[in-house]
This record gives sequence, C-alpha cells and structure tokens, in this order.
Amino acid sequence: MMTGEQYVDSIKKINMEIYMFGEKIPSSADNPILRPSLNSVKATYDLAQQPEYEDLMTATSHLTGKKINRFCHIHQSTDDLIKKVKMQRLCGQKTASCFQRCVGMDAFNAIWSTTFECDQKHGTKYHERFKDFMLKVQENDWVVDGAMTDPKGDRGLSPSQQADPDLYLHVVERRPDGVVVRGAKAHQTGIVNSHEVIVMPTIAMKPEDKDYAIAFSVPLDTPGLFMIIGRQSCDTRKLEGTTMDVGNCEFGGMEALTVFDNVFVPNDRIFLDGETDYSGMMVERFAGYHRQSYGGCKVGVGDVLIGAAALAADMNGAQKASHVKDKLIEMTHLNETLYSCGIACSCEGAKTTSGNYLINLLLANVCKQNITRFPYEITRLAEDIAGGLMVTAPSEKDFRHPKLGPVIEKYLKGVASVSTEDRLKIMRLIENLTLGTAAVGYRTESMHGAGSPQAQRIMIARQGNIEAKKALAKNIAKIK
Repeated sequence: MMTGEQYVDSIKKINMEIYMFGEKIPSSADNPILRPSLNSVKATYDLAQQPEYEDLMTATSHLTGKKINRFCHIHQSTDDLIKKVKMQRLCGQKTASCFQRCVGMDAFNAIWSTTFECDQKHGTKYHERFKDFMLKVQENDWVVDGAMTDPKGDRGLSPSQQADPDLYLHVVERRPDGVVVRGAKAHQTGIVNSHEVIVMPTIAMKPEDKDYAIAFSVPLDTPGLFMIIGRQSCDTRKLEGTTMDVGNCEFGGMEALTVFDNVFVPNDRIFLDGETDYSGMMVERFAGYHRQSYGGCKVGVGDVLIGAAALAADMNGAQKASHVKDKLIEMTHLNETLYSCGIACSCEGAKTTSGNYLINLLLANVCKQNITRFPYEITRLAEDIAGGLMVTAPSEKDFRHPKLGPVIEKYLKGVASVSTEDRLKIMRLIENLTLGTAAVGYRTESMHGAGSPQAQRIMIARQGNIEAKKALAKNIAKIK
C-alpha cells in the first residue's frame, strides 16, 4: 500500500490534460483550488497507515492474500459491506468533504459480478480481463475514477436517437487490437486525483444502442482524454491565501466534465462491448453499491456539521435554549437514520454467482432516497442555529486590518470565553458545508449523486414486491 506522500508523488507524474477558467493547468497537485481535493484522497492513504484504523481501512485481497487498501477491495462478505460503510463515515469525519474513491470501489464490485455473468451467457472473456485489471489496481494501490453519467442531451430520446450521437459515449471505430470511443462523462468527482478511469454505460441499453453498451478502463494520460473543471461556490477564496474564509482549511472536492475525443481502448481493458442485455445489470448494481456508500460518507460529513452547529450554539451563548437542544437532537436523529440504512442494506447483502457480495438493492435505494431529503433538513437546522453571521461576516483581510480588525473583534464577539476569531472560523466552516465548496460533496450531491430522487423511486417500485404484500393481506383477510 502507498503512503499519502507516495500517492501525491504518483499523481504528479501523470501528464493529465486539465483545463480550468479557460487555461490549461500544468499540475492539479500544485494548484491551490484543486490541492484540497487531492488532500482528501491522500487522507484515505494516510488513514490506512494508522494501526487504529487498520480494521476499517484495509482488507485482505482474495486474489493475492495481501493486505490492501479497502478502497481497492472486492467485497467477500456482509462484514466487508458493513466495514465499507464504517470506513466511509470515518473518512467523512476526517475530511468533512468528498474523499473521491467510493465511485471507483463501487464500479469494481459492480463490474466484477456483471462480467462474470455476462461471460457465462455469451462466452466472452471480460471477467478474466477485469480480474487482471484488479490485480494491477491492488498491487499499485491506484485511485480509479468511476465514470457513468453521460450528458444525455434530449432525455426523451435513446442514445442512438440523439441528434448528436456523442451525447452518450460510444464506439466510433473497431480495430483488431481495440476500439476508439468518443463522448463525455459529466460530474466526474475526483478524476484529476485518479490514476485510471473506469467507464460504464449510463442506462440500460436496447439492441439498437449496442455501440453505447461499452465498459472499459484507461489511464488518465491517454491521448484524447481531457478534463474541464467545474465551478464551485466560493472556489476562488482558495486563491486568497486565507484559511479562515475557506472554512475547511485543508480538504475539499472537485468535479469535471471529462471528454473522450477519439480515445483508443486496447482489448485487454474492455469489460463490456455491445452486450446490451448486461448494461442494465451493470448500471443497477453500480447504482446500488453507490447508494449504499451515501449511508457512510454523507453521515461522516454530517457528524462534522452537527458538531459545528453545536459549537456555534456554544459560542453564541444559546446552547441551553430548549429549541437549540431539540434541533441538535433532530439533526442527530436524521443523521443516524441515514447510517442505519447504510448498515441495513449491508447486513442484508447476499453472495453473487461470481463470489463477491451485493447489497440489498431495495434498502440501498431507500438509503439514498433518504439522503436526498435528510441532509437538506440537517443543513437548514445548522444554518438556523448558526445565525446570519455565517453569510455576512467580513473577510479575514478585514479582520487582520489595523483599523477594522479591532472593530470586528468588538462587535462580532460572542460569549466572553471564546475568541471572535474562533467564532468566525466556525461560521465559515458551516458556510462551507452548507453553501460553499463542500456543499458539492454534501448538500447538492445528496440530491443528484448516485442518481436523482426519481431514479431511486423507480428502483424501490421495482424491488418493493407489491404483489407479495397483496398476498399477505389476502391471507390475513382470508381472501382466496
């Protein structure tokens, strides 16, 4: 396993094509806007080196018998599924942001079982290819970005019906040694901090869409692959050299529109190609794993937000107010309910024919459906407790100014035992978690990450087995 510093060095060596604010970025690791997101991934390596977190952060590879980072693991039991969620909560607590390795881990496990079952039916060799790929991932301790979401264009049309065929990533040329693909993947979390990217179909495909039923992996320095960094609220604050105003002083997240402009994929990195009857399985299983993930990562970040709200109450002198106590109780209740769903879908997991474990899909979708709601209420309550100062406070430069600083110190003081500076730091942290750059990894991502709310409701309807429930009612009422 790599250390955190070894990981950073490995990313610096990859010659990625990255654009931000209309300019090419020479190195994501040295860019002040992107570096906090790299730090969040680095934390997953640092934590794995600490003995007290070894049980959660590491696992034993079923392929090699070696100790590996759990983010590179193929789940072998319900215990693995449970530890995954606990690991994600820990990482959320330590970074208060998105730590970006979950999508790749969830893709590993979805593709593992899907390729196995596809090979059984079609006589393909995808699973052996993918097994060889996973050996490389584990031996090198890679971060692998998972790319599923296509731009989609007109949502009322299938991929092959789009006016522009590139609005869904697809094969444009077939060669004896591989394929050439063109298209884009949107909202790619952590991709500039990754060694490889795994691409999957974004929806279940019909036979006429077989050129879009493609899954593969390529390195991030592959010719024709480039990334355009997405804007985040308050992102340029990181350029100002202030720690107070960014709220989260060390960690953050990033997303990018990732473009595949005639990218060549060699045969040994193709894991699905035209088998439309298995595109839906891959999507469904990946979505299930990733919806489970939110019962861990968002809960960990929620722990930090609840703590920040409680500190704000202390610093405002409002901690004894009954309504404040009740709001903190409600925030905790909602957060632990989310965690309960993540643990429940893990406990109810089952072994696939390939040998790895799949979560209970119904409960995973219930988990994510709650995630689209509860963090918004937790956020609302945190903002309520903090007060308006979280969005009206002067800048750190004003606070350090010889004339303005003493005025701010005087008038923005809370309780006597707490410095004005510390009070402002907590206000900025709450702003960061609810409105700023971290909101991408908490508030907004809670709605749209791993599929927006209707996607889970479709799966809940599919998995809910209403006919069986009707039969139960008929039996109780003695209706034949």
